[in-house]
Amino acid sequence: MEAVDVRVLLAPAISFACSGLVFLMGRNVFWRRFWSLGAASLKFVVVLSMLPAALAGKTLVWNLIEFTPGIGIAFRADALGMFFALVSSALWLITTVYAIGYMEPEHAKVRFFGFFALCVSTTVGVAFAENLLTLFVFYETLTICTYPLVIHEETPEALRAGRKYLAYTLSGGACILLGAALTYQVAGTLTLSKPGIVPASADVRTLAVLFATLIAGFGVKAAVMPLHGWLPSAMVAPTPVSALLHAVAVVKVGAFGVLRVVYNIFGVELLKRLGFALPLAYLAAFTIIAGSVAALFQDNLKRRLAYSTVSQLSYIVLGAALLTPASASAAVAHIANQAFAKITMFFAAGAIQRTTGKTQVHELGGIGKQMPLTMAAFTVASLSFVGMPLTGGFITKWYLSVGAFESGMWWFALIMVASSLLNAAYWLPIVYLAFLKGPQEVAAAPREAKPSLLVPTVACAVWVLVLGTTSDVPGMPFALARAAVEFVFKM
Repeated sequence: MEAVDVRVLLAPAISFACSGLVFLMGRNVFWRRFWSLGAASLKFVVVLSMLPAALAGKTLVWNLIEFTPGIGIAFRADALGMFFALVSSALWLITTVYAIGYMEPEHAKVRFFGFFALCVSTTVGVAFAENLLTLFVFYETLTICTYPLVIHEETPEALRAGRKYLAYTLSGGACILLGAALTYQVAGTLTLSKPGIVPASADVRTLAVLFATLIAGFGVKAAVMPLHGWLPSAMVAPTPVSALLHAVAVVKVGAFGVLRVVYNIFGVELLKRLGFALPLAYLAAFTIIAGSVAALFQDNLKRRLAYSTVSQLSYIVLGAALLTPASASAAVAHIANQAFAKITMFFAAGAIQRTTGKTQVHELGGIGKQMPLTMAAFTVASLSFVGMPLTGGFITKWYLSVGAFESGMWWFALIMVASSLLNAAYWLPIVYLAFLKGPQEVAAAPREAKPSLLVPTVACAVWVLVLGTTSDVPGMPFALARAAVEFVFKM
């Protein structure tokens, strides 16, 4: 059941307005912080207010403008879009608090917070896009808005990373535009309002080109290998930007786009008949393992986090490609599970850098004795990526493994085992180094980061545990993930 509701438009518009106010009044510290925090809070409340409708099976819609019949800018809050929007808006609020503390000694704060708000506006626009054209417009706008954040330091290294980021992501956007045109030619519509708009009678070769084009386009931001090269380079950006790239906005938009291609453009039944999803599953499995292997050899903490993100994002792609209800549940749930765990790690890395100046893994000996709460939060996130029960990561790995057996391709469950072992190999030594090893001269008393950095870090770690222990609780995130899966599989 659909209902017209202006909140679907209001959600992305709030942070867009916030950006304008920050650019206009942001030289005043009070107003910059007021509009940033106020808009983040208001957006979260607006998105959260739509949750009861989504859980009740109601879809909220708003048509903004129609260019030609069937083609325009329109918004639709279905269960999948609501899940992504809730994660994005919740983490934007938390990251804004963190960014205010982290960016205090930095330059160009007006530019930073203005584009920061624009990024989340476009992310929610992607989440609520009713059609592929609307999704493309917000997808490309996100690329443009994140560029000033990537190059924020304005060093030669940052500028090179920015150019590389644009080269990758704009090429991906071109693929999506081509795919949208081909989709309209084949299906006669661009809507994302139902599962599977591509007709089964279409030419198989045309459908193969369409699938490859759209997956390549979204795969750039989803960092599917070999399209991942921009992501480690972008770690030159400030930590709040890295957190935004890895947990809230850019990479999640790419993974979300893959879900829309699989479930809304092609549909489960057609992909099963065509067999296109199997190569995608193998590519995702390769990325999961190769990303983790690369992470093993990174001494810079943020680069290790970057390659871990490359690996973890492909859990979502693999879950989509297995084409079963359990794997789909894992794919949707991992949008939140990866987001909260990864942003916890980035927040911890930034807090360590700001408090001690340390950025390399080999420098972290004894840091857990100096910053126990920060490293406790980091440990919780590490255990989630390993797949420890009671964490969000366990939920992902469990349902992906069940989905592998449901699909008759049990060997993909072995990928989860291998991934867990690799995650343990590159995260748990940091925990050991932090708490059980290190220099003899440890500070007499703990010296944690300031509250604006510590509180968001601990809060996100708590949510990693909440996500791992509430999968059967009505009204909690996994219930919304199930609602999205029920729509796709018509359960």
